[in-house]
Amino acid sequence: MASEETPLLQDDHKHIYERFSPRKKHLLVAIVSWGGLVAFFTSGTFLPSIPQIAKDLDSNGEVISAAVSIYMLAASFGGLVGSKYSKFYGRRPSYLWYFPIMIIGSLGVARAQTVSQLMFWRVIQGMGASPGLSVGAGVIGDIYKLEERGAALGSYFGTCLLGWALAPTIGGLTAQYWSWRAIHYFLAAFALGALICILLFFPETSHPGTMGIDEYKRSGRPLPKWRPVILNPFSQLLLLRSPTVLAVSFIGFLAMLTDFTLMLPLPYTIGKKYGIENEALLGLCVLPLGIGNAIGSPLSGWISDKIVIRYREKRGYWYPEDRLRASLYSFFLPATVIASGLITTYISGPLGLTLNLIILFINGVGCDIALTPCGAYVVDVLHANSAEVTAAVNALRSVALSSSTALLLPSIDRFGLVFTNSIVAFLSAMGIGLTILTIAHGESMRAWVDIGYSTEDTT
Repeated sequence: MASEETPLLQDDHKHIYERFSPRKKHLLVAIVSWGGLVAFFTSGTFLPSIPQIAKDLDSNGEVISAAVSIYMLAASFGGLVGSKYSKFYGRRPSYLWYFPIMIIGSLGVARAQTVSQLMFWRVIQGMGASPGLSVGAGVIGDIYKLEERGAALGSYFGTCLLGWALAPTIGGLTAQYWSWRAIHYFLAAFALGALICILLFFPETSHPGTMGIDEYKRSGRPLPKWRPVILNPFSQLLLLRSPTVLAVSFIGFLAMLTDFTLMLPLPYTIGKKYGIENEALLGLCVLPLGIGNAIGSPLSGWISDKIVIRYREKRGYWYPEDRLRASLYSFFLPATVIASGLITTYISGPLGLTLNLIILFINGVGCDIALTPCGAYVVDVLHANSAEVTAAVNALRSVALSSSTALLLPSIDRFGLVFTNSIVAFLSAMGIGLTILTIAHGESMRAWVDIGYSTEDTT
């Protein structure tokens, strides 16, 4: 009997992914990518304007740089809340609630007159922008099946990270020729455009009958009439009890740390070394890193899909950790961080700057070769909670990044650039080792804590 039912269940599960035509899926990916771009633009446009903001608000670079860490903490909390409610009410309502918050926060940042006001509105801005990342990953998990998901997520992350490439340049140009405040008016308008697209063209993508509100209706429980259901946004952090989910969280964090180590202090490292004070030129210096991100993400997603298909045919069954093999192609990441530190310290003039720009591009490619398979992996193994686990992983990474990046400038000032970058390179090498360990022992690691992993029939 079971052998007769299983193919039927598999067929029903496959039909879920046929609800939307390929053309409609591409449109949905484009819309959620716009939502992701909002988050990356909001984060990335801030960096090259830090010196101007510090001068305008009578502060200094270290204090204003703390707004980056504060934004990341707020974004991690907003992502947890947004993903939790997207599971209960659906993906579409989550977007419709949070983009207005982001718009208000951006207008508040643009009007800030003190450092305290700036920090407060950056919190609101971060909470409103961040759900786009985790909910977007959930949408792609809703509409693409296992063997297509890596490429789709790679395209999604790649498009979003194009914002990482363009944001510093846009932010630098705007700050240089208008004002840092104009950046945030632009962000409000950009988010408004995404909100209008969602209102007009974005249907609900959650699988029928799987939302929390559906369970309420089936059980006959009444819904509150004047407020939303109260949900605990921190409950999905319990998904981090899984050793494999925790491992890929740290793998992604250590890869992103190399990105941030090169990018965040850039005005005070590469900018200072090569006499670049113009915000627009500082933004252009970050462009190679962002372009590398945008190339590495879809490439890695495509490779990870091919690896999943190949090893499933070879083994005769699906082994989720096979997808992480694509991350190993980022083995060169530690070398990029050390190389940048040495070049910036010892090579002056156009040659040193050119070599640094090449290193930034290579690092950008490597970072997302490591990161994208991790994002696809957590969607694979916890498909029913794809947005929640993505938010939990992002929250852990954000907390870790905000804590570690806050130490970068003080460490560079006290111990020097080469020493600081060498420590980050060592940590990055540990991330590669953790990837190998997770691939080798993934099955036993998942067996330690069962958090309701997907099977091949349900992912």
